[in-house]
Amino acid sequence: MNKDIINEFASFDEYLRQGEPSQKESAENWKTAIGLQAVDGLQPSAYLIDVAKRNIEGEISLDETRKLIDSYYQSKTVRTPKDEDEEEADKVSANIAKILASKTFAFNTNGYVSLHRRIFEGVFKHAGEIRQYDISKKEWVLEGDSVNYLNWEDLRRALDWDIEQEKNFSYKGLTDDEKIEHIAKFISGIWQIHAFREGNTRTTAIFTIQYLRSLGYEVNNEMFAKHSWYFRNALVRANYRNIQKGIDYSPIYLVRFFRNLLLKDSWVLKNRYLHIRPTDDWKEQPRIGTPQVPRNLSSSTPQVPHKFSQHVETLILSFNDEYMTSAEIMGAIGLKDRKSFSELYLNAALSEKAIERKYPNTPRHPRQQYRMTEQAKTWKEGYEKKNK
Repeated sequence: MNKDIINEFASFDEYLRQGEPSQKESAENWKTAIGLQAVDGLQPSAYLIDVAKRNIEGEISLDETRKLIDSYYQSKTVRTPKDEDEEEADKVSANIAKILASKTFAFNTNGYVSLHRRIFEGVFKHAGEIRQYDISKKEWVLEGDSVNYLNWEDLRRALDWDIEQEKNFSYKGLTDDEKIEHIAKFISGIWQIHAFREGNTRTTAIFTIQYLRSLGYEVNNEMFAKHSWYFRNALVRANYRNIQKGIDYSPIYLVRFFRNLLLKDSWVLKNRYLHIRPTDDWKEQPRIGTPQVPRNLSSSTPQVPHKFSQHVETLILSFNDEYMTSAEIMGAIGLKDRKSFSELYLNAALSEKAIERKYPNTPRHPRQQYRMTEQAKTWKEGYEKKNK
């Protein structure tokens, strides 16, 4: 943000410190809505900051705010690229502020898709539409490489699967550490699907806030306002692996974001720590102060070890105790695209030693089949006992 906008944006803190409860909540929602635009390199206009303040002070409603923003851009006779970016940032910010003020939440695929529509209504013609082509995105933290996003043909099935698995997951008996690791894995998987053409990170962030609230967490949205770009890069690192470069999935950065958010840890959330080739000064991500000791919520419920990536866990849960062909595994998971299946599931499961080949010395054997390893069986038994 430019200096003037930063100063105006920072003035929202005055409402957080001294405002009425309704003003504090409204100011927090606006800070989050505006801060999240940074994940796509956008910043709001000075006009948006002004009407947001009027809304916080109760002078105008959220609906009136959006109407004023629409009129403001309709009145512009000459448009620059800067105007186009600011219009997107302003309208999306207003939409997000309204969503965060609402207490409704639909935890299903339709709800997730609808959330994208509500966030980008009046901005993208394809708001609320699942993409129908494959995508890749060059990432600074990956030195120009891209995460492998899911094939477009399998997007809805993948969302259905991940959300249904999470609905059936029990947090009972987990320590705070284990809860946060699982939440990070679930959110990471939802983001990796990348169901939409644009706006996936902003949708995932709002979905995360709503889901955590539904679990009973008191979520300080300011973490997303201040560290939205870190949040996105942490999602990237959690979903990137390049064995030739010696780089494996790195969910630890996302876990640390959630530890700061939910346990009040003090990890320094700087993007330079997430680069795959950090300089010597940025190799170790520091933590300020004394870390909080997580509560151990004892229970006789067996704990599920987190040994495998989310796609591999999905594959394991689709297995029976017998050998299966790759076509049978694809069918059990509900995938159609063989390339996505091979890259994200089968090869990953072999690499993580979750499955083994029937003909290990002949990988391309015409009758090749696969079965779970003992450690995968142990993981599956623990998972099924816990989620009965």
